[in-house]
Amino acid sequence: MTTGETAATPTFGEAARTWARIGLLSFGGPAGQIALMHRILVDEKRWIEDRRFLTGLNFCMLLPGPEAMQLATYVGWRLHGVAGGLVAGLLFVLPGAVLMLALALAYAQYGSIPVAEALFLGIKAAVLAIVVEALLRVAKKALHHPIDWAVAAAAFVSIFFLKVAFPIVVIAAGLVGYLRGRGAPAAAIPTDVKPVPFSQTVRTIAIWTAIWVLPLLAVAAIFGPGHVLTELSWLYSKLAMVTFGGAYAVLAYLAQEVVETYRWLTPGEMLDALGLAETTPGPLILVTEFVGTLAAWRHGGGHPVLMGTLGAIVTLWATFVPCFLWIFAGAPYIERLNAIPALRSALHSITSAVVGVILNLTVWFALHVLFAKLDRITLGPLDFDWPQWTTLRPDAALLAILAAGLLFALHRGVLTTLAVTGAAALALHAAGAL
Repeated sequence: MTTGETAATPTFGEAARTWARIGLLSFGGPAGQIALMHRILVDEKRWIEDRRFLTGLNFCMLLPGPEAMQLATYVGWRLHGVAGGLVAGLLFVLPGAVLMLALALAYAQYGSIPVAEALFLGIKAAVLAIVVEALLRVAKKALHHPIDWAVAAAAFVSIFFLKVAFPIVVIAAGLVGYLRGRGAPAAAIPTDVKPVPFSQTVRTIAIWTAIWVLPLLAVAAIFGPGHVLTELSWLYSKLAMVTFGGAYAVLAYLAQEVVETYRWLTPGEMLDALGLAETTPGPLILVTEFVGTLAAWRHGGGHPVLMGTLGAIVTLWATFVPCFLWIFAGAPYIERLNAIPALRSALHSITSAVVGVILNLTVWFALHVLFAKLDRITLGPLDFDWPQWTTLRPDAALLAILAAGLLFALHRGVLTTLAVTGAAALALHAAGAL
């Protein structure tokens, strides 16, 4: 099969099994998840062209909410319509959500669990290697001209060293591409792209807004405006509309609200929540589920397990249902917008910036996996984290090297790499080396 050629559209059952596999293996935050989907959907299955995958990724990067989950929903929609998008999005989230609920309930009852922490360290080390592999693959396919490299570098520097807000980076990259693309010939719209009546888009928005909002209004009516479940509904519905740039862009605001405004968690518990979200499958924004579970467990006024479970359900609903609204309303227009030369060039430039964003996530993830302590460096306009080199974790470094050897030298799959490094981490823990 030649490069760029796609295989036959899979059956709905085959696609569902693959989405379940991706959901179970989607460790490592957005960089690792995008890497996993690219490897399975583009390279292995060839269900979607690389160009369309990246176009969808560009679109999802512009939306509020978890871009990897929305990308899965978009690809599922391309393959099997709304039903395919629902299955893809739900199966991407549910495995991690179920595990996060179990861990959050256990944490609320017992505190942190050393064996689980050891296993997660092995998984994180494997994910680090997977993310690096993805970064190299995406950069190779997205960066073709010197200006593409310049945009990617500028995006990385802006986010990592200057703490420029993600939307500003995206807008700037899109503007550069737009100016480059003016006057270029129009591209043909793919024959499989059909026009969408505006009335259909309005109906889609109305239906999914109702699905999102009405159950949360019912929660407020049942429990009252001051109840923790109602407060969770409001907080996470608000976050669903403003979390541009994915979970990393909103973590500081979320931590401030949860710790200082609502006083549901302590700062240390918030860090534990982030650690669990980073090392379990599913979107990193599942950190909100941990918060919702503990908040309702402590302040719900009923049986702790029941209230904690309700807190998780309300949080998941308010966080992820809006994602289906954004995708199902906007996805039908992506290919038509991509056919306009200036907009196509803008999306290509955003793809280049996404490479810089993934590099930023890779560096951020590596620092937090490999080092126990980081220093915050501020030099004029520069503001970035720098490792305390004496706090390098030899166990994490050894596991990361093992994962890199499995992926790059032995060409093992993601599942094998995760299993081997997880088992190695448990062995080190049993030997007292972690």
